[in-house]
Amino acid sequence: MKNILFSLTIFLLLLASCGGGQETTLDDLIAGGSLEEIKQRQQALTEQQRTLDASLRRLDSVIASRESKRNVPLVTTMVIQPQEFEHFLDLQGDVQTKQNVLLYPEMGGTLLKVNVKEGDAVRKGQVLARIDDGGMASGLEQLRTQASLAQTTYERQKRLWEQNIGSEIQYLQAKTNYEATVNSVKQAEAQLAKSVIVAPFSGIVDDVMQEEGSTVNPATGMAVFRLVNLSDMYVEVDVPESYLQGVTPGKRVQIYIPVLGDSIDTKVRQTGNFINPANRTFSVEIPVPNRGGNIKPNLTARVRINDYSEDKALLIPPSAISENSVGAQYVYIATAVDADGIGKAEKRFITTGLSQGDLIEVRSGLEPGEQIIMEGARRIREGQEIEIINPL
Repeated sequence: MKNILFSLTIFLLLLASCGGGQETTLDDLIAGGSLEEIKQRQQALTEQQRTLDASLRRLDSVIASRESKRNVPLVTTMVIQPQEFEHFLDLQGDVQTKQNVLLYPEMGGTLLKVNVKEGDAVRKGQVLARIDDGGMASGLEQLRTQASLAQTTYERQKRLWEQNIGSEIQYLQAKTNYEATVNSVKQAEAQLAKSVIVAPFSGIVDDVMQEEGSTVNPATGMAVFRLVNLSDMYVEVDVPESYLQGVTPGKRVQIYIPVLGDSIDTKVRQTGNFINPANRTFSVEIPVPNRGGNIKPNLTARVRINDYSEDKALLIPPSAISENSVGAQYVYIATAVDADGIGKAEKRFITTGLSQGDLIEVRSGLEPGEQIIMEGARRIREGQEIEIINPL
């Protein structure tokens, strides 16, 4: 259309130039020109008129064609191209640690010595406190002395018995006495060990709950220390059973801790093998690296688990999807589109998958490169002529 108007404009300028030139006007040619010159001018004007008539006929044809299509619905389209798609399951959980314990006394008595204070780092097996043993240490030494004598007696009786000297009863009595004394020593050692509170694992003394000189007793249920290890943190979340196949060990996870404003990339470490009948969920354990030591137990965490990924997914906005009376989903695509953006609407039934944000995956019904109708899709019918007006 623009090319036709441009050509017509140039032609009219040339015509005006020829008709109004400075060499010979039409009046001058009629007044003083020869018959041959007048015929030549007539022939030139006749050719110009033919060209002008042809241009006008083309313009009339285009205008009539455009006017006949004024009732064609105007739509916008989107070309579908494969792209990467990742779906995330959003959940919430609490940060926990398996090494967060209260240490209780195993025997009653006076707390003689507390060797640590709050915030101290301790090693596994380190002595944290001692309780008055009530003389058990002295009794243990006496038992050890008796055990040493019983061992010597037993070994001598054994050598004599092997040489057929002495009676069998003397040998058996020495052996029994020695074994009984050894057992008494072991029992006393085990009892004395209860007077010492040791660290069951390496970590940080988070709280010292009893002071030196206080009386402790296992029966009261009062703890002496809280010991925490912050190097092995994790988040445990409950996942609906419908995601059982999608959420598996090794799946990528994004953890955000609002209080710290920190995001952590990690992976699912373990999934539970039991479905809770109360809420139809299973537990998922996700490790949380804590290199800086800022993450504490019981912090709230937002968890995004990547339960589905597709490298070449076909994604469309949900607004382009319609449903019929039986719930089948369909979209319209533009087919047979010409150079002027005129085409036809074709209905396609589709099956959809998961959605993320403002996009939803189409599992079947569409092919890459097809134009799906966006705006105006609600006003068209199957096979109807449409005009595409996509913005540049």
